[in-house]
Amino acid sequence: FLGDKGRGRIVVGRDTRQSGEMLEAAFVAGLTAGGGDALLCGIVPTPAVALIVRELGADGGVVISASHNPPEYNGIKLFNADGFKLPDDLEEEISAFVTGDAGFVRPTGAGVGRIKAVRDALARYVSHSIATIEGDLSGLTIAVDCGHGASGAVTPEALRRLGATVVPINAGSDGMDINVGCGSTDLTPLVDLVRSSAFDMGIAHDGDADRVLAVDETGAEVDGDAIMAICAAHLHSAEQLALDTVVSTVMCNLGFEIAMRDLGIHVIKANVGDRYVLEQMQASGATLGGEQSGHIIFLDHNTTGDGLVTALQLAAVIKATGKSLSELRQVMHRYPQVLVNVRVADKVGVLTNGTVSAAIVAAEAELGDAGRVLVRASGTEPVVRVMAEAASEEIAADVVERLVRVVSAELG
Repeated sequence: FLGDKGRGRIVVGRDTRQSGEMLEAAFVAGLTAGGGDALLCGIVPTPAVALIVRELGADGGVVISASHNPPEYNGIKLFNADGFKLPDDLEEEISAFVTGDAGFVRPTGAGVGRIKAVRDALARYVSHSIATIEGDLSGLTIAVDCGHGASGAVTPEALRRLGATVVPINAGSDGMDINVGCGSTDLTPLVDLVRSSAFDMGIAHDGDADRVLAVDETGAEVDGDAIMAICAAHLHSAEQLALDTVVSTVMCNLGFEIAMRDLGIHVIKANVGDRYVLEQMQASGATLGGEQSGHIIFLDHNTTGDGLVTALQLAAVIKATGKSLSELRQVMHRYPQVLVNVRVADKVGVLTNGTVSAAIVAAEAELGDAGRVLVRASGTEPVVRVMAEAASEEIAADVVERLVRVVSAELG
């Protein structure tokens, strides 16, 4: 991981989960016992760690977080010296080293690492995020659901400094309430707040704030596809969209593809997962990409999905155009989407089973240009995901129901 960098300096951040304290202590103990220095940021959003790694010239970064998952879960995200997430093969190499017996001789005395606090981590991140937009957000009233996560100390502050009137909810945490009935995993509290008064928009983060979803002034959801469509259209009209290209995933809504095509914007599709979106962005030269879940990368501003930066970009479009978010979201017509997860005995068989393939081809022919079908194996569960989009939910549901029967019969 550190290569030939010698001692190594690793930026460490975490979200608000109760187990984060324990895992941070364990990680830092292991790092320093191995001779590395830990640069502790405390509770910060994941994109803040990616930024701090670059600003401090550190050798890598670690975020202890399970992102949008419930509070009893936790995990580790790894970044290299350039602030990019590590590729799968390098993560597997690190895992093998940690769990194996490599004969590593631990240093002693002056050879062990040190622990240093990065006391201005949040201030650095807020200042960086504010600088990503031109002008200010004065005149806008914005509701923010922090999801009891890492965004509580940054998103309301950034919006206020830009002149917006901000009403935050779920900005604190007891360690066991992160993502529980709030934030981007449950928009109900945000929708209720926006509908209770006069807001220009509402935004909701997940636990580590690398994602954001929005609601318009009526309380209607604006997902990642719509946010990307709005921002892409605005950048395109200003001739600021690199290569007139955006990167999405195979799960993006058909309406997004059609909207981008009609505007003359090329769409590149990646596999589901932010790292795969980033890989396609780097390969193509695109600087805007993301997922329906609200994990959106503005590569000109950060190296990973950034919920705060995305929220600011969206708010800046509202301010610059003078249009409401409900007007802006009309840039794309969302096709009804039906998704069913089918538990199977052989998920790999979805790639090779002739009967399943024939059923998919028939469904695609039936829908034509008025819909699409996606059948794929889950990367983590014994599940095949069957999805269809069509002009109506009834049509999509009928197509999915027939495909589910075939998948269950052949692979179940």
